[in-house]
Amino acid sequence: MILGCIADDFTGATDLANTLTRRGMHTVQTIGIPQGAAPEADAVVVALKSRTVPAAEAVAQSLAACRWLKSHGARQIFFKYCSTFDSTDAGNIGPVADALLDALGAGFTIACPAFPENGRSIYLGHLFVGGELLSDSPMKNHPLTPMRDASLVRVLGRQTPHKVGLVPYRTVKQGAPAIAEAYASLAAQGIRHAIVDALEDRDLEHIGAASSALPLITGGSGVAIGLPQNYLTARLIPRREGAAALDKVGGPGIVLSGSCSAATLGQVERFAATHPARAIDPAALAADPEATVRDLLAWATAALKQGPALIYASAPPDKVAAVQAQFGRDRAGAMIEQAIARLAQGLAADGVRRFVIAGGETSGAVVSALKVEALEIGPQIAPGVPACLAHGAPRYALALKSGNFGGPDFFGQALEALA
Repeated sequence: MILGCIADDFTGATDLANTLTRRGMHTVQTIGIPQGAAPEADAVVVALKSRTVPAAEAVAQSLAACRWLKSHGARQIFFKYCSTFDSTDAGNIGPVADALLDALGAGFTIACPAFPENGRSIYLGHLFVGGELLSDSPMKNHPLTPMRDASLVRVLGRQTPHKVGLVPYRTVKQGAPAIAEAYASLAAQGIRHAIVDALEDRDLEHIGAASSALPLITGGSGVAIGLPQNYLTARLIPRREGAAALDKVGGPGIVLSGSCSAATLGQVERFAATHPARAIDPAALAADPEATVRDLLAWATAALKQGPALIYASAPPDKVAAVQAQFGRDRAGAMIEQAIARLAQGLAADGVRRFVIAGGETSGAVVSALKVEALEIGPQIAPGVPACLAHGAPRYALALKSGNFGGPDFFGQALEALA
């Protein structure tokens, strides 16, 4: 293992693994910290469920992952979070990055969530989603991490007691030597974290090249596109093609959606227009979770005899707010996750082997419920979303989608890719 990665949610982990695989690194994603030997791979991505837990818990999980990765040979650590910088003033990006820097004996790192292929760019430290500032995008209404400030210097500055600086685009466009010089200058000024502007993939390649000597890199999957070339140049990895096709698993295919992002809502509407679809009723679930899950399983069993089907808890912001007001934010989220996890277990027991999951928290719940320990990364379905195949038995074919990713027809495309 050359690169050790720590991802704060499961879909973010597959997003990063997809980027590294497409750039020629043999990459394996583990679900949590492995108990045994390290997988044979150039890069290992440890998927945690730490994005929205208390900061102290996120720090503890991330440090444990870092220790495991370093003990198994990782030369560089990558802390992966969402390309929309999902966090609150309490963390968890700042506290985790600070803890990892301390553990690695380092005094400087970068923060770059840019992902131009999916419309995420950074200019003068401000994050844009498509043509909108982050604070004007649908992310401002995220039920767990509402993002209402587009200035990443300010956002990260509220999460760390240390200084946060900026490498502006006028420096980035000059290439790797200028970026590396900016790193050194900022570090000399006592700045510990630097937001780095990026508008296109070429910028990310320059940033990757400039970051070859950093013990810790933090950001979205985009900034990782420049890292494999560093390891190739240093002859640490062989030259490889992109992802190989995965073995076919066959059998019925189900879509389970817990994301409430605007992109996922459009995907739910498009898929439900031509396939059987059933919404999860939060009130019924709260009143009698056992009966509600049994009813949904019975419906799915019948529907899957005709072809793929969809079960979803996705809802627009006003309905999400109403459910949270009625049951409390944490309880509402937990009961939906638990229900979808139990649905996945029941469906797997009935022979379902193809799962398309929408939402980071939902993906974490499902993969944990299915007791998946590691994933082989296959070809890309959509930017940031690869086809995955679970190690061990039974072999599940999975697509774990961040809520904001994929076009309107993603669910159908993913099921076809996993067939």
